Amino acid sequence: MTKRCHYEVLGVSRTATQAELKASFRRLAMKLHPDRNPDDPKAEEQFKEAKEAFETLSDPGRRQRYDQFGHAAAGQGAGGPGNGAGYGDLGDIFGDIFGDIFGAGRGRGARRGADLRYVVELDLEEAAFGVEKEIGFPSRVVCRRCEGSGSDDGKTETCGTCHGHGQVRMQRGIFSMQQACPHCGGKGKVVANPCRTCDGEGYVEDEKRLRVKLPAGVDSGDRVRLAGEGEAMAGGAPGDLFVEVAVREHAIFQRQGADLYCEVPIRFSQAALGCELVVPTLDGEAVVKVPAETQTHRLFRLRGKGIRPVRGGPPGDLVCRVVVETPVNLSAEQRRLLGAFEATFEGNPSRHSPRESTWMDAARTFWNRLKASAS
Repeated sequence: MTKRCHYEVLGVSRTATQAELKASFRRLAMKLHPDRNPDDPKAEEQFKEAKEAFETLSDPGRRQRYDQFGHAAAGQGAGGPGNGAGYGDLGDIFGDIFGDIFGAGRGRGARRGADLRYVVELDLEEAAFGVEKEIGFPSRVVCRRCEGSGSDDGKTETCGTCHGHGQVRMQRGIFSMQQACPHCGGKGKVVANPCRTCDGEGYVEDEKRLRVKLPAGVDSGDRVRLAGEGEAMAGGAPGDLFVEVAVREHAIFQRQGADLYCEVPIRFSQAALGCELVVPTLDGEAVVKVPAETQTHRLFRLRGKGIRPVRGGPPGDLVCRVVVETPVNLSAEQRRLLGAFEATFEGNPSRHSPRESTWMDAARTFWNRLKASAS
């Protein structure tokens, strides 16, 4: 079987830099690695092909011979696998890949506890003006008896698993890799006499209670970060706590950003004759003047009666939508009066109901067009 060109396998040009070679191989390895394709022999062959191509081209000497002799360069001169300068890059790449596939750490920064997320529910008024809340949640906390050391007497001894190196070699398919020792957590030492309270873990499960201040203007989805209030980590820094806001549904207002919206029901006589409405706001009451002949769903905007954004800026508005409500439970006298009122529209209804007249004209045009197309 004819072997493909190494440059073609990696999908790079013959002038590709070391960085381009590394990026291309990492992309292919992440896609074709046997542990990600356990039942695909074709993917394994392609992975081996890409690995051979990168091993050759990442070594300057081997690449020079390959450019000159092609695949026949495998038997030319010294420099077998593992001797070239490019193999350090290969190890780095495999370390990155194994970290992505298996979740194994490579010592990138100090170990720290897990971050936690807590959702706190607020009323709209609390979110608008800010509030301080006490919250409680289960979490790992530092053991008070051993102060997080995990030792009952402060003494340590060499880890028997990694023999003090802090690293162990793990076999993953056709490759092996180094990772932090699971027994000592990469320290190389273990406690001689584990703490009787935490069994040598350095932390215990407990309920943690905190008071958190939520600023004015927060909305659903906003988060407050409390550094160091997450889970404890023996021998490392604790994680963070993220308090996420969820604003409860309000009986009157709906919030959209900094603006508030509400619906105000009015009688058709109020809409026809005009009136003054008293509407609630977050800081009291306000008067909305409804002019005569107001139609349902008309909006009235009260400037500055919304919510001041948490990140600064002017407060939003309160937008009131009037909804004309049909009267119910009418008395006989009310029915008589309404009947007499309705009779006054006979003869020229379009003068008093312009939208109805326009709608009827559009309906007649539509119906005539349908009849014409059918004939």
